[in-house]
Amino acid sequence: MRVLSLLCGVVTLAAARGAAQDPVKVDPQHYKVEFENGPHEKSVMHTHPAGVAVFLNDNRAKFTLPDGKSVEREWKAGQALWLPAETHLPENQTDKPLELILTELKAHPASSSKPKRTGGEP
Repeated sequence: MRVLSLLCGVVTLAAARGAAQDPVKVDPQHYKVEFENGPHEKSVMHTHPAGVAVFLNDNRAKFTLPDGKSVEREWKAGQALWLPAETHLPENQTDKPLELILTELKAHPASSSKPKRTGGEP
């Protein structure tokens, strides 16, 4: 009986996980994939504002810059880096996908997000 209960629990968990919907598909107004950079794939020249990257796997990529020069960069899983704004064409140099979380800063914060000052302090 215990094995059957455990098996039913695993099957239920798998079914619930399979029912989860891809937010990019169900809410494209708020979620989008900019690009997927699989093994040895090359993107196109594009620009990123400054931001922070957290790398989910070890990887290495070549970045071609607008002036034609290129630079190779390497990361380790769990590494977090501040990235200045840059225009580049990335090319994955490994046999695995490049997986990272990239948080980009807005160029100009919304005016409503400025703190309101009260009192006489500067």
